[in-house]
Amino acid sequence: MARAAAVTSPTPRPAPLGDRSEAVLSRLQLLVTRKLDGLLQGDYAGLLPGPGSEAGESREYRPGDDVRRMDWPVTARTTTAHVRRTVADRELETWLALDLSASLDFGTGQWLKREVVVAAAAAITHLTVRGGNRIGAVIGTGGGTSTPARRWRGGPPPAGPGAFTRLPARSGRKEAQGLLRAVAGTAIQPGRGDLGALVDMLNRPPRRRGVAVVVSDFLAPAEQWARPVRKLRVRHDVLAIEVVDPRELELPDVGVLPVVDPESGELHEVQTADPRLRQRYAEAAAAQRATIAAALRGAGAAHLRLRTDRDWLLDMVRFVAAQRHARTRGTTR
Repeated sequence: MARAAAVTSPTPRPAPLGDRSEAVLSRLQLLVTRKLDGLLQGDYAGLLPGPGSEAGESREYRPGDDVRRMDWPVTARTTTAHVRRTVADRELETWLALDLSASLDFGTGQWLKREVVVAAAAAITHLTVRGGNRIGAVIGTGGGTSTPARRWRGGPPPAGPGAFTRLPARSGRKEAQGLLRAVAGTAIQPGRGDLGALVDMLNRPPRRRGVAVVVSDFLAPAEQWARPVRKLRVRHDVLAIEVVDPRELELPDVGVLPVVDPESGELHEVQTADPRLRQRYAEAAAAQRATIAAALRGAGAAHLRLRTDRDWLLDMVRFVAAQRHARTRGTTR
């Protein structure tokens, strides 16, 4: 039900992202640099700062600390319980699973959902491509066969209907900008996507421990993608970024509203003047979002929700700050 998009003429929008990708990416880079750089001063940390593997300094034990990190020599010497802090590895590999299926080509707020996907990818790239870190991506534009990896520095990757495109992980700012240009230039194709298959592409081939970020609206049935996310979490730190439009949560009272499923093309006319229908829609949407949140929580993934009618960058800043605060207090997600 939440896939339906209004057919009636919306508020005039700028040109499609593919036609203005360079200008959009330049503005995104400026916004991300200004707002996120302040969070990265001091110790090295990425988007999901984990405990790391290199030994650091000791500090006094606090409730909630992992007892496996107890520093017994210092504890015995000071007679006060201490834990050994660890430093995140300097070189990190991050993989993005970006859902650009037809349901993302919709938006009634300040942004289209696909624009929020590209913006989130830009922020994640800025936060991870530091100190020689590598970043790669798989892009889904529908269910079907995979597109072999090719060079993507100069432009958008090849993507046909039902294609998954893999962009190999590389280091360097120029390579990262090339990846973002490829993502922004990917054309959304008609047809239903397979989010589970997209996430599973991050499980094959097996990679060393790193960060995996899944960006989608997660409107596919949870049983389709929950198991691949759980499997991904076994080896990697997983962040799920859910992109939401306000019309997917509640309907406005605007009379008869023609809506169409962007993936199947199925058309319906909805009488939004009926308060009982709007209430049932809101209840069903809330239940759907609760199911998504429960599935992600059960998979052990960190969950960030970005809306098309809010400041997505401010929400991401708050999320990163909360992750770092949780780390310094010795708590877990």
